[in-house]
Amino acid sequence: MAKHHILLLATVACIHHIAYAASLKAAATGTAYDILDKNNLPRGLLPQGVRSYVLNPDGKLEVTLARQCEIPVTFGSQQLKFRFSSTVGGVIKPGSIQEVYGVDVQIKFGWLGIRQVDRAGDQLTFQAKQFTQSFPVSAFAVSQSCS
Repeated sequence: MAKHHILLLATVACIHHIAYAASLKAAATGTAYDILDKNNLPRGLLPQGVRSYVLNPDGKLEVTLARQCEIPVTFGSQQLKFRFSSTVGGVIKPGSIQEVYGVDVQIKFGWLGIRQVDRAGDQLTFQAKQFTQSFPVSAFAVSQSCS
């Protein structure tokens, strides 16, 4: 009987340790916007209204928004629309997000899925299937409201 109590006690202690470690990791990482900041990427790559996120040790980031939304981004005299699914993500590394999913950009009369975002100095380069375009980082300095 004593062996069962020791085993039960050890199991409960392990569960508490795992839960405590997970809460420390969540507290240390902050918000999804903080994850962007820590990787030298502007907060405006995500719209306002992030509900939750998961960041795996391998850098895979998944963000849940309140709903699908579109945001306009203006730089100079140009304006583009970005469309976000309710779940977006990719693999985040310092200065880049690869394997992006859930984000489209409107090009002329159609939408293209963004596949990668890279930062080089004051420029962000977005790569889609048939589209590569650079924009000033300042165009994404602030998170926009969804429309």
